[in-house]
Amino acid sequence: MQIEDLKVAARSNPSQRIIAVAIIFAFLYFTSDVVVPLLLAVLIAYFLDPVVGTLERIHIPRALGSLVVMLAVTSLLAGLCYLVALRADQFLEDWPRYSQVLRHATTAFDRQISVFEKGVDSITPAAEKGRTPASRTAEPPPVREWLLRGVGSLYSVLIVATFVPFLVFFMLAAKPRIWKATIELFPDEHRDRVQSALDEVSSMLRRFVAGNALIALILMLVSWGFFLLMHLKYPFLLGSVSGILNLVPYLGALLAWIPPFLIGLAQWSTIGPYLIVAAVLTFLHIVGLNVLMPAIVGRQVHLNALAVTASLLFWGWLWGAIGLILAIPIMATVKVICDHAEGWEPLGRWMGA
Repeated sequence: MQIEDLKVAARSNPSQRIIAVAIIFAFLYFTSDVVVPLLLAVLIAYFLDPVVGTLERIHIPRALGSLVVMLAVTSLLAGLCYLVALRADQFLEDWPRYSQVLRHATTAFDRQISVFEKGVDSITPAAEKGRTPASRTAEPPPVREWLLRGVGSLYSVLIVATFVPFLVFFMLAAKPRIWKATIELFPDEHRDRVQSALDEVSSMLRRFVAGNALIALILMLVSWGFFLLMHLKYPFLLGSVSGILNLVPYLGALLAWIPPFLIGLAQWSTIGPYLIVAAVLTFLHIVGLNVLMPAIVGRQVHLNALAVTASLLFWGWLWGAIGLILAIPIMATVKVICDHAEGWEPLGRWMGA
């Protein structure tokens, strides 16, 4: 009887695991306003930790060093945001002109759709012509709604901007105690493996964030110079946005087209410049993803294309735009954990195959 009970319990384990995974994903979905700032803070803290460690080695207290580093980074980001905001203000002043061009383009496209529908209706069998076609009453959402839908609600943005700096400071200042307490959560026989996994995650996240920051800077500068050569207005703003969007694997090549295409509507009347912009930005995306990323980030983030694509789809669906940013480091961390967790090694090998 006892053996049969064990068999029943063993058969129920997969179902229990599926339920547990579903509960975890539901928790991540409904608590995204809490989990996302925490994950962003972890990424930034891993990136800044070597600087704080250097200050600590020259006998600066860790708390003071963390405060100095956070103030310096905050000032740098504030300066960059100020420069971008200046260019954005100029763009917003000219927005009525661009919105008029977009309205004309939308009207022309809608006219072509109407002509196509009439052509289809002319060859429709007589029995189906008596049916009343469904009227199209929905209007396309304004650009402002698209932007808010892409970056999340204003509340979420304020949560991130308010709490992330404090979270990063506390993580940096208390890292040794947090590190020790985390290892002590596990039994003695597993602590060496946990230490190894934490060290690998730390190295991977640090190189990932630093490498992506450097690649983003390179792509922004190259895009800025390219838009200057194309005589596009707001080249710095376009270069900054397109350079950052180009970091998104696969989807970034298409997303980076949108800002220059939008500005080009008011300047270009032929298709040639659009093709040039699309080709150059796609080339920059390929170089950044396949040349710069392996050279700078190295093999610390070793995921196959299927794992990366599935991760982007899932976390993008779960958390929107911020999910696309966090997808690869989350998947890479999961791979490291699988590599060091007994029984999960095959899954880790599959993710890196």
